[in-house]
Amino acid sequence: MSPLRPYYTVLPIVPAVKAIFDGTSVLTGKDGRTLYDQSGYGRPEGEGIRLAPQEALYLLHRQKLDVPGYTFDSLLAEYADQRNFLRSFLVYRDLRERGYVVQTGPHDFRVFRRGEKPGTGESLYLVRVLSERDPVRFTKLIEEVVTSRNMRKQYVLAVVDDEEELTYYEIKLQKLADASVHAPPIAKAESVLVGRSAMIRVPLQSDLERAGFGKRLDDERLMLAPVELLYLMDCGVLKAKRDGAFISTADYFAYASESDPELAAKEKVYAELRRHDFTPRTGYKFGHHFRVYCGKNVHSDLLVHAIEKEAVMPISVVSRSVRMAHSVKKKMLFGCVHTTGIQFVEFARIKL
Repeated sequence: MSPLRPYYTVLPIVPAVKAIFDGTSVLTGKDGRTLYDQSGYGRPEGEGIRLAPQEALYLLHRQKLDVPGYTFDSLLAEYADQRNFLRSFLVYRDLRERGYVVQTGPHDFRVFRRGEKPGTGESLYLVRVLSERDPVRFTKLIEEVVTSRNMRKQYVLAVVDDEEELTYYEIKLQKLADASVHAPPIAKAESVLVGRSAMIRVPLQSDLERAGFGKRLDDERLMLAPVELLYLMDCGVLKAKRDGAFISTADYFAYASESDPELAAKEKVYAELRRHDFTPRTGYKFGHHFRVYCGKNVHSDLLVHAIEKEAVMPISVVSRSVRMAHSVKKKMLFGCVHTTGIQFVEFARIKL
């Protein structure tokens, strides 16, 4: 009678690949080529492969690599002096654990589609790593997103918080489409300044109200916010009087800016939204400049915050903005004022 055989197959134990640490990166012999050929680790060099620090540490931690004279802890200590290395490694490890093949560059990482690797597939994401206290420099961010788009990749921010938790944000440069509903024409009129706002006498359901301007003071009077007044003055639809005399658009802008240093950016972004027949209203209750209606929906579709071209904003502020927008089922856009126009940047939290 033959002995019982196990119903499962016992896989042979694969010995760890031997490698050396040269003070900068880790280099394997020819047996390391299987790591590249099968799983996309490293880059070929000679008969072996050269591993980036994140790759070497990950393989050492998974006991797939043997670097004589070094443990995971001691090799990590060697790299720890490199700026932002630990959070970079944490993102690399997370992406690998999610089943992606990851290589360094051209930002921090490029990430391949699941099941694909260098030589046999294309990368899907370009990833930039930040900590929760890092600033977002919008000029640089837009440049990197444009580069990613030109390479037909998705640009992703990987943010590592102080408890080593990771959050991923997809960044898109949005080109606004025109609204499905067009604003009605507005008859020319005159208004009177009341502080920085303007008051105009119009009947209920006037063309201004139907176009989404102003807030009723009573049945006879409509109040216009500074950005609304500036837009209507610039369009030549409305004139405003102060102390009995008409005030120019430039003089009114200077006057209103005294109490609102963000007015320049807000006014430009507001005008751009109006050019697409969107209806921007104050977004104060949501912590942003505008809530924006894009069509027939009774609820606003977007939250938009206006910023100058060289704006720098902590990623923690962006995180709060995205979470707020998500909680009220809206998209979060930052309207960045450029010399060539307004660039709308969308932040959206994603799960890779």
